[in-house]
Amino acid sequence: MSKHALITLIEGIADNKFVLGDRLAKVGFSAPDVESMLASIAMAQGELGHARLLYWWTFDLNGHVGKKPDIKNETGKSFKAVRETNGWIQLIANFYVINTAIDVIFESLVNTDHKDVVSHVNKLFLEHKEHCIYSENRAIKLLNDQGAVPKRFENALRNIVPEVEQWLKEIEETAELHPYFSYRNLLARFQHSLDRVWRKEAVTDAK
Repeated sequence: MSKHALITLIEGIADNKFVLGDRLAKVGFSAPDVESMLASIAMAQGELGHARLLYWWTFDLNGHVGKKPDIKNETGKSFKAVRETNGWIQLIANFYVINTAIDVIFESLVNTDHKDVVSHVNKLFLEHKEHCIYSENRAIKLLNDQGAVPKRFENALRNIVPEVEQWLKEIEETAELHPYFSYRNLLARFQHSLDRVWRKEAVTDAK
């Protein structure tokens, strides 16, 4: 079974986590309060750690032997909206939407019969769930905020969602990836998850 499509998928996830980690650290200093700033920095460390593990996985899949090289740059597969993140509201919108999409992918991968895939995803899945909970609750907080904030946040969501939906659609249509997934209706599950935030229903645990 060819691994090219799987490597491309993992690199895409890693790139977005890598760039998100960078933006969470830099833009996080513009958070509205100290608690949010500290949480953003903690999330940044988590995202960068996840990205590193994912890149190392692609090295293994490519047959790399020996010490893993340092990760200094992405491979060029991150979303344009993420690379252009420059404000707190946009940061949370991008962090929430991308985490939701990756969660749908991870959930499908972790329930397959491919032991190597499951073992790698399992290392990230629970920690990633924590990031999903944080970003979703932050998203709902912004939607419930005062003044122009909710509208600005909705606009930020609408800016990133189409790019992510197109990515998920392309993944669904990649036949080479089908054997790795326990389900393929990624886009529908992603959209269903987004509906919870539009209804402003906060999550309280990782179930």
